[in-house]
Amino acid sequence: MTLDHHAPGAAPVPARYFDGQTSRLYHVTLSVRDGMAVLAGDIERSCPLGELHVSERSSHAVRKVSFPDGAYLEIADQAAFNDVLHETGHRDGWVVRLQQSWRGALLATVATVLALWLSYQYLLPVVAKGVAYAIPQSVERQLGQGVLDFLDGHVFEASKLDDARQEALRARFARLATPGDSAPAHRIVFRKSKIGPNAFALPSGDIVLTDEMVELMPDDDAIMGVLAHELGHLQQRHLTRRLIQTSAVGAGAALLFGDVSTVVATLPPLLLDLKYSRDVEREADDYAIAMLRQNGIPLEHLAQVFVALGKLDHGTPYLSSHPASAERVERIRAAQR
Repeated sequence: MTLDHHAPGAAPVPARYFDGQTSRLYHVTLSVRDGMAVLAGDIERSCPLGELHVSERSSHAVRKVSFPDGAYLEIADQAAFNDVLHETGHRDGWVVRLQQSWRGALLATVATVLALWLSYQYLLPVVAKGVAYAIPQSVERQLGQGVLDFLDGHVFEASKLDDARQEALRARFARLATPGDSAPAHRIVFRKSKIGPNAFALPSGDIVLTDEMVELMPDDDAIMGVLAHELGHLQQRHLTRRLIQTSAVGAGAALLFGDVSTVVATLPPLLLDLKYSRDVEREADDYAIAMLRQNGIPLEHLAQVFVALGKLDHGTPYLSSHPASAERVERIRAAQR
């Protein structure tokens, strides 16, 4: 802040002067005459008020007056200096006034918390989506490397489905047309789960389908609905976006610049507690709806996926990223009318 151009008659203010070039201390007094700051004592100089910069007022810190050439004053008598400032018409800015007021400080704290909450709720998802789509797929694919091995050692066993059954499901899904110009590269892998029916997609392009999920589904069309839903998560890069949101700036920067080693370590724990938002699940549902429609498969088969999951004990599927929802079933059924 700068001093205003008035000419008061306040008494000189004692101060310590430093020339900005050496450590030598000069004892001076500061007075204001005809729009000029005038120093007297160990050194004499004057300077237009408008060229001076005054540090912000604080309860404990010494206030400084800085000159354009780097020299500065440390004010010894704060009360006398405040009188000078008052008579020049100088007034602290609104930020400083807020800092000096407990009401202002409380208001600033509330505003900061509100801004952070709004950023987390609305801005961060948008930024995470932009960062996810800016990441080369080659980098994103590295995220899934080793994750499936980790899950195989802690959660999964080798699939008990015979090879012919696995290949039949893969072949049928491969024959389905996908919405849009192209589908993300993917691979369907089967595993037997220790924690119940599940299906999820890794950034590596692996779509994991458990034996228990295959057995739970009423027919193969419902299984196609599950796989289409997971392909929608891959298409929209949902897990990568969730990872960026969870780790915020650090994960986004690591992914953008290709250093994924520390990010990969956080993926398994994230998968074990993966809960997509309602909007994200809706995006994957919409992709599955469009894919089933495009291939002439009634949408009721997709609705039956969530009807079947809804009949389970909610504590059973430990890795379930797709909690059943009557609202989602109704939304899918409404789309086929």
